[in-house]
Amino acid sequence: MSIVRRNNVFDPFSFDLWADPFDAFRSIVPAASGNSETAVFANARVDWKETPEAHVFKADLPGVKKEEVKVEVEDGNVLVVSGERSREKEDKNDKWHHVERSSGKFVRRFRLPENAKVEEVNAGLENGVLTITVPKVEVKKPEVKAIDISG
Repeated sequence: MSIVRRNNVFDPFSFDLWADPFDAFRSIVPAASGNSETAVFANARVDWKETPEAHVFKADLPGVKKEEVKVEVEDGNVLVVSGERSREKEDKNDKWHHVERSSGKFVRRFRLPENAKVEEVNAGLENGVLTITVPKVEVKKPEVKAIDISG
């Protein structure tokens, strides 16, 4: 399968200003370009935000079924999101013009901070977006005691 690049020196509309800055690197290094089965979908995009109550992770996994995704906590504080996107069945009569969607295995790891309640992690997959919520330990506010000043 060949990958068709959109950047064309002679076509000013083919240049993508928001392109991945490592795209050129991926074309040089085989493991990063998707030729390796384990690196094919390793660039699954994940956002991590912290709210007052929890750490929330959102991963774009379009076309991936719930059964194809695994969410685990390793070593007590490492969140692991892994899975596999199945390759579309190819018919020998099909003629592909452009292929950008990837398939294969993916793994993402995130070291959780000390305030994460790893025993209460929950996850849901809706409309191709995996949402993982890791509640935070409540931080007790230090008790302040006013002292009267004599004199």
